[in-house]
Amino acid sequence: MTADQLHLAKELDELKKAGINWLHCDVMDGQFVDNLAMGPYEVEYFGKMSDLTVDIHMAVKNPEKYVKMFAPCRPDYITFHVEAAEDPNNVIQLIQDEGIGAGIAISPDTPLLTILPYLNQVDLVLMMTVKPGFAGQAFREDVLEKLDQLTQYFEENFTNENRPLVEVDGNINPVTMAKMQDYAVDLYVLGTSALFNDDPRSYKEKADEMYSVIEK
Repeated sequence: MTADQLHLAKELDELKKAGINWLHCDVMDGQFVDNLAMGPYEVEYFGKMSDLTVDIHMAVKNPEKYVKMFAPCRPDYITFHVEAAEDPNNVIQLIQDEGIGAGIAISPDTPLLTILPYLNQVDLVLMMTVKPGFAGQAFREDVLEKLDQLTQYFEENFTNENRPLVEVDGNINPVTMAKMQDYAVDLYVLGTSALFNDDPRSYKEKADEMYSVIEK
């Protein structure tokens, strides 16, 4: 959503040089969120042009329809919003039947309890730290409490090897990343707050700053 859409091949090359190893692709339908983004042709292009892990974040109503639409692109993960699914179990099964990793996303105002019944089934949890749909929002500090609860839940119910991956998305930068280092966070979605902005530094220079936070 936040990369330079007119120069995607160059963007992919620069991101790889920066050590970025996942591509987070936002798919929006203008209904679940008030924005539109990314169709299957773009996602398929990413898969053909890059060996990076492709992670589709579907901020859409009727996720079953979009799973069928995007599965032929062969992404590594498809993540849907628990708030958008009438039957999350069915969506998870649809994704995994395609041989694709299933992720479940949760918005800041949704209680963590909503996703707990599905954690044994999914491969990834996407914790939104802003309201989904638009870049440039303030980081929701109250999500840190949910991350703490999720970390405790994992410690009580999973081993570190068999728990789902945890990804955070929304105003992720060195300051907000530092606040999450004590929690079970594996993946950080870097948008306008971190990479795609007016800062003249290269993606590698910006990414190195992020890595230094994780390595402390």
